[in-house]
Amino acid sequence: MGLLWDLLPVLIFFAAYKAGDIYVATLGAVATALIQAGYSWFRHRRLSALQIVGVGLLVVFGGATLLLRDPLFIQWKPTVLYWLLGGILLGGRWLGGGLLLKRLLGDRMVLPDPVWRRLEGDWILFFLFMGGVNLAALHWLDEAAWVNFKLFGLTGLTLLFTFGEGFRLAPHMSEAAGDAAPEDSGKPAAPG
Repeated sequence: MGLLWDLLPVLIFFAAYKAGDIYVATLGAVATALIQAGYSWFRHRRLSALQIVGVGLLVVFGGATLLLRDPLFIQWKPTVLYWLLGGILLGGRWLGGGLLLKRLLGDRMVLPDPVWRRLEGDWILFFLFMGGVNLAALHWLDEAAWVNFKLFGLTGLTLLFTFGEGFRLAPHMSEAAGDAAPEDSGKPAAPG
């Protein structure tokens, strides 16, 4: 259900485009994202940083598309989002803040630092690559083909990459979990 919830603005964008045009699709995606953010705020009294960035960019680029009647703004939004996320992760490394992904996800996953470093590097490269892929699609595809590519291409590549990273991380997570919680093994912990 969580994945469907996250994909809802993209699915609404796609369906609204098929029923109307790029402007109807943009309005549908913006409205859906704002409703989701409102629901999250009402239910949890907080929004994640990623949700704030995603909704903010959608409102800005979607609003520009609607106000200026120029679909290029909404088409650029995925590139800006991907490059912004990649830049944030890269900036965290350069500014000495350490591994940002570890700080964001470290309470949910236990991994050795070299694996965190590689994971973050993989995501940085992926985000930079995907921003470029969207620009190439804008250059080579017409509007209708780009809408299809947004749902099936960009979302599909993101899901494949995420699942691939999950499979690559699985052995490290079980090793790290075993190292982190010896008392869960059924044996008493060795005295220190």
